Amino acid sequence: MNDPCYLTGQFLLAMPGMSDPRFDRAVIALCAHDEQGALGIGIGTEIKGLGFHDLLGQLKIDAGGCPDRPVSMGGPVEPGRGFVVHSRDWEGQDTIDVAGRWALSGTLDVLRAIADGKGPRQWLVALGYAGWGEGQLDAEMTRHGWLTVEADPGLIFDVPAPERWAAGMAAAGVDPRLLSSQAGRA
Repeated sequence: MNDPCYLTGQFLLAMPGMSDPRFDRAVIALCAHDEQGALGIGIGTEIKGLGFHDLLGQLKIDAGGCPDRPVSMGGPVEPGRGFVVHSRDWEGQDTIDVAGRWALSGTLDVLRAIADGKGPRQWLVALGYAGWGEGQLDAEMTRHGWLTVEADPGLIFDVPAPERWAAGMAAAGVDPRLLSSQAGRA
């Protein structure tokens, strides 16, 4: 891997039996990856009992007529920090374009815009993120715990969260029923 930004805009799928149970069968939308480290947003697990309207209420933002959707568990780092993965048709004060595939925003302006009906057409709200320090993700990739998949924004916005891991595996041409969480020796 010569380009340190190679994986940006890809999906990382955690293989079954990964040593860190927080990532078992995780689906991570990788948003940044360079020599400093990597940042991704988990899109495969929803936080039980927490909806978008609940989150807006906690922030004292009127939900208006926007839809109430589940909030995703973005990752174990800073679980109280919110992010919105969204379509590229909206841009706010801190929005970053992720490889021309989707955008990422992390300030209240995107939540207010969604509540006012003026936000991005497609969006997913997550709390927390997955982060890796310098060289950490690159090292993990050599241990076969992660599978990278070409990013199709449809996996984020059109596939229900509980189905994203299997859909990502299918997109990679992998039948998850044939995977084993045990390693062998030759």
